[in-house]
Amino acid sequence: MTAVSRRSLGSIIASASIRIALVSILAYVPSTLAGTIVRISTGIGDYSIELLDDSAPGTVQNFLNYVNRNAYNGTYIHRAVDNFVVQGGGFRFRLFEGPIDVPSDPPIQNEFGASNTRGTVAMAKLDGNPDSATNQWFVNVADNSATLDTSNGGFTVFGIVLGDGMATVDEIDALPVVALGGKAPNAPHITPVYTDPRDFLYINAEVTQRFSSAPHVFESGTGLLITSVSIDSGADLISMNFNVVAASPNVVIRANAESAIPRRDSFEGIAEYSTVNGRLRIPSLEVNLNGSISVATNVVFVLTDAATASFTLESFDQ
Repeated sequence: MTAVSRRSLGSIIASASIRIALVSILAYVPSTLAGTIVRISTGIGDYSIELLDDSAPGTVQNFLNYVNRNAYNGTYIHRAVDNFVVQGGGFRFRLFEGPIDVPSDPPIQNEFGASNTRGTVAMAKLDGNPDSATNQWFVNVADNSATLDTSNGGFTVFGIVLGDGMATVDEIDALPVVALGGKAPNAPHITPVYTDPRDFLYINAEVTQRFSSAPHVFESGTGLLITSVSIDSGADLISMNFNVVAASPNVVIRANAESAIPRRDSFEGIAEYSTVNGRLRIPSLEVNLNGSISVATNVVFVLTDAATASFTLESFDQ
């Protein structure tokens, strides 16, 4: 791919696959995927889950119902038991209010099938009630088949962590924890010493078209931008998601406010946002147009509506 100088939005209309991808996102209708992919963004890194659509259809649909209405965005991991499980999905924290329950749908029928081996994702449930799972789920950090396959009707596995995602899960498992009662019994925190719930490990969960470990991803079918941002040269570090505003004639993205979660560390290639000029610069953005992958560099969005946190594509290199 040949590098060219940055150009204004008006001068690049005739150029290209990336331009086509960024504009086509406004009208593209996604095709059905065989194994749904959900990307979990956390304050220390991301990992992706492939859902077992065929073997646990009811459980998968239940999980996706929460994901698709952003119910998991801005929630925290409330239970991390060393070399056992990392569990979340139940609670978010609001300043001056405290822990808030994620509203739950009715309990679902147990669909135990796949074994609870390391790297699998399963539903949590009440003791003594196999058909009590609602919104809480966990990743098996170890091979827990000897216990979780045989107790309480077996715990339903509905997904598998992809690629090297277990490295992130292991890092979560290694974080220090604080015990604060039922809504944070073993809650990991991203600071060396726990101060308040803002130190918890927060997460987002979003459906994506494909598995990718790139830190910045623009999905055409979902109209989703996943990114991590350094604000004002590191004054704040956050991970967050944007969604395309489909009604706009230009490429306009709007911040999903609930998805803005604190990130522990910066990294080479993190996006940068300046409150001085209102520009969000993404050094390298992976663009997926129905399976056709391109990379745009020096992608710049400018804040055009502060009230709705909307940004318009200004320029990029390719």
